[in-house]
Parts: sequence; C-alpha cells; structure tokens
Amino acid sequence: MSNIPEDLHYTKEHEWISGIDDGLTLTVGITAYAAEALGDVVYVQVPEVGSTVAAGDAVGEVESTKSVSDIFAPVSGEIVEVNEAVVDDPSLVNSDSYGDGWLFRVRLEGDPEDLLSPEEYAALTSGES
Repeated sequence: MSNIPEDLHYTKEHEWISGIDDGLTLTVGITAYAAEALGDVVYVQVPEVGSTVAAGDAVGEVESTKSVSDIFAPVSGEIVEVNEAVVDDPSLVNSDSYGDGWLFRVRLEGDPEDLLSPEEYAALTSGES
C-alpha cells in the first residue's frame, strides 16, 4: 500500500492537501497512490496564479505514459503559487509526490468540504484495484 502521511487531508480524486490546520493558504499535490497508478508522469499543467477556482473544478492535468488525468481543485479559493519545478520536471510527481512534487497553493475561501482523513483515504485506496 502507498505511503499515506498522517498530517495531510485527502480527496476522493487522490489529491493531498496540507495546511488545513495552519491557516488559509493550502498546498495541493497528487498522492503517491495516484502517482503509482499513473506511471511515469511526463507532463503537468497547473492553474494560473491569480485564477479563482471552485472546489471540484478541473484546474489542470497530469499526463503519464499511460493516461491523462484531470487535476481537481479540492477547495475553493485563489491560486497564489504554482510549482514551476514540477512543470519543468514532471517526474517529481513520481519521485517525491508529498514533497518537491507539490502542484499549487490556494488561498482558501470558505470552509473545505468533503476532505478525507488519512484513515478514510487508506480505506478508499484499499478498496480499489
């Protein structure tokens, strides 16, 4: 089973979110489970800084040697930073999905909804093949 850090929140779309307990700016990335399922990531498109997103919106995409997957906004807010390093080197999603492979930061507007705890995410991924 994939590594599931205890200090993060998760979505059913296999994204992780940090900073929920710390403040209004959240960091978003793709889970190791998703990175493993995708295979070798060769392209990452992130949202534009300054754009406003709504929870559930498709805001970018990740392309691997196997498929193309949408990136969804896990929360509503304004994109305040994107990880240019992962755009330049998409393999960071595979090699360090919870570290240097983060995708973007969003200034939270409203309350986050439908986020999963590490335990709930572990249950979700253990039920999938």
